Amino acid sequence: MDYFLTEEQKMIRDLARTIAREQVAPIVTELEEKEEFPREILDTLARADLAAVYIPEEYGGLGGGVFEQCLVMEELSRVCGGVGVSFGATALGAYPILLFGSREQKERYLPDLASGKKLAAFALTEAEAGSDAGNIKTTATLDGDEYVLNGTKQWITNAGEADVYTVIASTDRKKGARGLTAFVVEKGTPGFSFGRKENKMGIRCSPTRELIFRNCRIPRENLLGRPGSGFVVAMRTLDKARPGVGAQAVGIAQGALDEALRYSRQRVQFGQAISSFQGIQFMLADMATQIEAARALVYSVARHIDSGSKEYSKESAMAKLFASDVAMRVTTDAVQIFGGYGYMQDYPVEKRMRDAKVTQIYEGTNQVQRVVIAARLIRETALGA
Repeated sequence: MDYFLTEEQKMIRDLARTIAREQVAPIVTELEEKEEFPREILDTLARADLAAVYIPEEYGGLGGGVFEQCLVMEELSRVCGGVGVSFGATALGAYPILLFGSREQKERYLPDLASGKKLAAFALTEAEAGSDAGNIKTTATLDGDEYVLNGTKQWITNAGEADVYTVIASTDRKKGARGLTAFVVEKGTPGFSFGRKENKMGIRCSPTRELIFRNCRIPRENLLGRPGSGFVVAMRTLDKARPGVGAQAVGIAQGALDEALRYSRQRVQFGQAISSFQGIQFMLADMATQIEAARALVYSVARHIDSGSKEYSKESAMAKLFASDVAMRVTTDAVQIFGGYGYMQDYPVEKRMRDAKVTQIYEGTNQVQRVVIAARLIRETALGA
């Protein structure tokens, strides 16, 4: 199903699919075992202009949006969730600049991100500030024409590999969430370093590390938006980025279904392929139906965002929530279809199950997504009453 894709969108999807199948698939196991960042793959994507799909033409991009980003994310994640998020994390780091950056900031950073010359990352989470973003402890203190950053960010995707970091810090601890401010911090800035790589359950080729700031001085012009607007910057960024996680989840689920279908036709029990058993057929049918529903929701929300709508937090949360829950169900069923082999690392579906789990956790846990959705529903009902 083409979901009314334009010819350009079909080209983007097909190009991402070709790169994923021909260049990612042969090295998935190696990337997983070595926990090796897929730099060469990202360079290939950049040369194919896929790093530029969501960036406006005036800054060297292709002029697409969230939808085009989702198309690439889905195809990469269909082969490897770790490669998918390594690609997608740059968009997450770039969206604050796109949404709140000055023209000078956009001209400074976006062309290099569009060309793939540089990668980006987004730094919100801390040890005591995940879902509770208002509890951020990292501080930014104005000293003349510079801000001085001190603190530690945790579980940052692309940390150490990215060149440009959007960092949310507190400029007034007494104000809580209203005292947060967003900054752009460049790799190599004195006082900015990285912690060790985390040893993760899944998406293992994607580096996850701490960002450590010790009297890190950045110029005042690196402030994004205005002082005190950091919470808004973070929430609007996540609203825009969550369909990308939904697309990643759809890709992981589709890859698991692909493998389950292939295996069910090859695996013989009681003298016939297990695909001939009604119990397996029902599982496959349910998996495929759930994936199509998730894909349709993700695509619809991405298009809604790209249409210029000013309000989409509820829909964005729905896309991320539904697609990631589907990915977990589908990959679990794929392991079940493989039986004992599904539990073995020599077979492909156990990795997909591990990769799927994180999509229910990062960029806002699915419990938080339900809170966001319910709050909006209640507010809309009250306003309409």
